[in-house]
Amino acid sequence: MGAAGLAAAEIAVPRKRDAEATRAAILNAARLHFAQSGYDRAPLRDIAADAGADVALIKRYFGGKEGLFEAALKASFGADRLAGWNRASFGRDIALMMAGDTHQHPERAQSFQFLLRAATSPTTAPMLNAAVQERFMEPIRDWLGGEDVEARARLLAATFIGFLVERLIRNQPLEGREREVFIARATAVFDALAS
Repeated sequence: MGAAGLAAAEIAVPRKRDAEATRAAILNAARLHFAQSGYDRAPLRDIAADAGADVALIKRYFGGKEGLFEAALKASFGADRLAGWNRASFGRDIALMMAGDTHQHPERAQSFQFLLRAATSPTTAPMLNAAVQERFMEPIRDWLGGEDVEARARLLAATFIGFLVERLIRNQPLEGREREVFIARATAVFDALAS
């Protein structure tokens, strides 16, 4: 077989596809586009192009734009991380995270921005509410347990979200005396909410 025949044979051999990697790439691109542009202004063709995939795969893997958005929302909540919270260090761990720099964890900043955009859109706010209940509130209630868990979980979630918004807006680490005071007081706030 000549060089032309070998080249044709190589082209005819289908490439091995990794559906899970493609799905993950689409999901990552979607989170970025939804964070930057919001739901209504994020074109599926741009998401697919950034993921190096065909736009038809979005429908195949996610059922369309709404399904993709819902999957991106769920991926933005690390519900499994909540179960690993250590009661002894919880307040300080959260305070340190909130005092830190979003540049150290750009994926967190992107997730915060994505969630804020979702909360302010009439189209996506109901989807966000459903995801918050399933992936955030329920694990918090399970972790807290005890009496008046509904009210306590709501207070903890509201405070946590408020701190996240401040951190996103600030977008730089706290330093010096301000950092020390912030960490001490935020630790006390979160320890009280977790008790």
